[in-house]
Amino acid sequence: MDMKETNPVKELKEKLFISSKPGFQELTAEEVAKADEFCEGYKQFLDYSRTERDAVKYSIEIAEAEGFTEFVPDKVYQPGDRVYVNNRNKALMLAVIGKKGVSEGVNLSIAHIDSPRIDLKPNPLYEANGLALFKTHYYGGIRKYQWLAMPLALHGVVAKTDGTVVDIRFGDDESEPCLCITDLLPHLAQEQAEKPLRKAFNGEDLNVIVGSRPYDAEDEGELVKLNVLSILNKKYGITENDFLSAELCLVPTYKTRDVGFDGGLMGGYGHDDKCCAYPALMAAVDTKIPERTAITVLCDKEETGSDGNTGMQSDYLRYFIYDLAKAEGVDGWRAISKSRCLSADVNAAFDPTYASCFEAKNSSFAGEGVVISKYTGHGGKGGTSDASAEFMGEIRTMLEENNILWQVGELGRVDLGGGGTIAKYVANMNVDVVDLGVPVLSMHAPFELISKIDIYMAYRAFYALFQG
Repeated sequence: MDMKETNPVKELKEKLFISSKPGFQELTAEEVAKADEFCEGYKQFLDYSRTERDAVKYSIEIAEAEGFTEFVPDKVYQPGDRVYVNNRNKALMLAVIGKKGVSEGVNLSIAHIDSPRIDLKPNPLYEANGLALFKTHYYGGIRKYQWLAMPLALHGVVAKTDGTVVDIRFGDDESEPCLCITDLLPHLAQEQAEKPLRKAFNGEDLNVIVGSRPYDAEDEGELVKLNVLSILNKKYGITENDFLSAELCLVPTYKTRDVGFDGGLMGGYGHDDKCCAYPALMAAVDTKIPERTAITVLCDKEETGSDGNTGMQSDYLRYFIYDLAKAEGVDGWRAISKSRCLSADVNAAFDPTYASCFEAKNSSFAGEGVVISKYTGHGGKGGTSDASAEFMGEIRTMLEENNILWQVGELGRVDLGGGGTIAKYVANMNVDVVDLGVPVLSMHAPFELISKIDIYMAYRAFYALFQG
């Protein structure tokens, strides 16, 4: 006789309630070590890839070392062939040709490689009261005060009228100077402190100190500006006119660091969305011969609405799939309509310090795995694609069958705010898509935090998609 007592209520709860998902405690020491090792490569990627141009250059180097070659339209590729398309040095597509080609659609992971930052205006340089400064225009959703009184580097390109393009990376090396936006001392900030936060810091006041010493000459004025231009001309061969055809960005100079006594988190600039871009890149690199063609897209301009010819509202991905389909004798629109996509973008991790901004039951948490966001948008789900229940079920099954730690999450409390991703633009092509990415603390700050476990689980999710 079985003397074990049964509790029918408890058994019913276990059957019907949401089951507790595996967490960090269930991971083996070997799995944690793999996550830590994966993140060492990510740190190198993040420290170099301050801008989308940097990320494309670094990613191509990784891809070419792993056998990827530049895509040739109209060429017939074989299963296992590896190709890439460089879109204007600011967006990148990598494909591993599958056994079935694109006849049954493609598997897509799409992340963005631009991050909030400070851009220079087309005519930036001026002198005032013995200082030379740059005028700026911020890029993406920043909290302006976070960019004051910190070391900044200048990254980008200058296109000269003779057709040459000059790469500029200034301020990263601790042996060279950096640049800086000044802040107001507290002794004189009483009036500023009384203003609402969004009015206390003006975009036109984000002026960058770039020089303080005058050119050694007797002249009527602007000798500090002249000295700066003289240095830039000697170092890069550019003049003030060349700023008119330049893309120059100010980004933090510091390197990615482990955070916490246990080192379980990483702090750095640009986790949004490079903590999804790197796993998507490496998932493509590690995929050998998939059933369906696997494509990773690293896109630009997400932080400003995905407009432009390197953003996801452009047709470059559509045209690429059309080219692959044409070579296989398949209708491009059919290949796209049968495709599925993980929109590889981050979500806001629950922050106990600001708990009132979240609804904990539907929030994601750092260290609990990759997060699925069925919808993003704002208010009444405005500006989102809202993944179907069927596709959510398909991705859920994929994650559970591969023992990938995952969770669901919304971007904060309803009616408080919200945000958007590229998912809706992919959905507009008649592709099944859902957001899946890494939870981030201090999102859009110059120093964001993520969990090493979460980024590794993102890699495993993208890799699992490519095998399906």
